[in-house]
Amino acid sequence: MRVIGMAVNLLFCLVTMLTSMSITSFAQAGDLAGVVNFADDFKRAAAQGKTTHVVDIDNDSLLLKKDDGFYTSSARYSQQYILSEAGAKTTFGWRIGHEMYTASDIKLAPEKISPQDHPYAAWLYGGWFKERQEMDGRMYKFGLDIGCIGPCAGGEWVQTNLHRLIGQPTPQAWSTQVKNGIGVVLYGEVAPIRWAPYSWLDITPNLQARFGTIFDDASAGLTVRSGKLTPFSDQATLHAFLRVDARAVAYNATLQGAYFASESSPRTVQPKRLVEEAELGMLWQRAPFGIKASIVRRSSEIRDLSNAIGAQNFARLQFSYMP
Repeated sequence: MRVIGMAVNLLFCLVTMLTSMSITSFAQAGDLAGVVNFADDFKRAAAQGKTTHVVDIDNDSLLLKKDDGFYTSSARYSQQYILSEAGAKTTFGWRIGHEMYTASDIKLAPEKISPQDHPYAAWLYGGWFKERQEMDGRMYKFGLDIGCIGPCAGGEWVQTNLHRLIGQPTPQAWSTQVKNGIGVVLYGEVAPIRWAPYSWLDITPNLQARFGTIFDDASAGLTVRSGKLTPFSDQATLHAFLRVDARAVAYNATLQGAYFASESSPRTVQPKRLVEEAELGMLWQRAPFGIKASIVRRSSEIRDLSNAIGAQNFARLQFSYMP
């Protein structure tokens, strides 16, 4: 166990260091010019850029499963402003989102939930971000989300009323959810290179990291695309993709409660320090519309739950509109 812990800590530190170094290299090349004057750049992008509206939905019920639990639902809306430059595109945007987590079976009463099961939790947030894409496939993105976790996020109200509306079982144990806490999350992503052996195939490695009072983790992954490929995310395309990554976890407030919680939560569990994930899907885009659909397989996020019990499967949908 000590060797595994050391390996996880090493991966976390390595990814964090490489992400920082990659963003720094972009900055030295002049790609991050204007970060200090972010507000002014954001206003310029909103006035001059191409506007895109994006809705993202994650939900395990979309797989028509009988069970509903763990990472059970997420909805996010973002508005983006894309500025085209010579050989590159810069995007500024803002987003609002809501995530819900429950025990493995929402029909379980509080006294029936195993001590190793996922706590109930909801995370409500909003924030701003910047992304830059290069013609050669390099990319970086960074942003800041601010919100709250706990009853203040309204998870009980949202899930209860949604399930009543669509005729699904009512969740029974939101009374055990993690307590209110302030959420601040700084995140970044870097794709330092893209390999394109054929016009219809490319492979892109990426590094990601999140720091704050809700999530502290770092990941390394790889995305393979096949089909009609384009260098920029707002161009017409039709392709299949496979994404795999491994995430080293230092802290997860949906399992452990927020750093600055109003009081101690009745139920918390320890996170698994290394979480693997795979996503397989399709993306079709032709202005002004775009649709992405995929299935995600995530290993157990809880230290004391094996993958046989704690692994998650859910569907991911994205709808975009570029007027």
